[in-house]
Amino acid sequence: MPDAGTRQSLQVGDCAPDFTLSNQFGEPISFSGQRGTAVALVFYPFAFSRICTGELGELRDHRAEFTAAGVRLLAVSVDSKYTLRAYSETEGHGFDLLADFWPHGEVSAAYGVFDAVRGMAGRSTFLISEDGTIADAFSTPTGQARPLARYRQALARL
Repeated sequence: MPDAGTRQSLQVGDCAPDFTLSNQFGEPISFSGQRGTAVALVFYPFAFSRICTGELGELRDHRAEFTAAGVRLLAVSVDSKYTLRAYSETEGHGFDLLADFWPHGEVSAAYGVFDAVRGMAGRSTFLISEDGTIADAFSTPTGQARPLARYRQALARL
């Protein structure tokens, strides 16, 4: 469940909102450009924080499972692209980290996971099918990592 201050309004079967955000290299990544590819859209609070680093490291270490399922990982936080580049270089993620920096949290808000009280994205994941509809969605409270088993369960739903 999302924390107080967040609202996960999107449900399984809904069309995922389109967006364009810069990745850690400043390259624009549009969701509409991903049509035909399933996407795991992973919202997380902040780069370099302990739990987020653990979660994204686990996704990095098991990225082959996503690739085998034909799923592209896109991780979104409200950090700047400069912070995300340093984070990616330090952690060796190997997937796109997207900057929902300005307008601050706009994409997180569109997905109903922006915590306006704390100014950050909630810890939420949307597995989006090739046609752009939400196949699965799950969240954990701040301070609690999403288990890899839950990602595996979501991949099985495709």
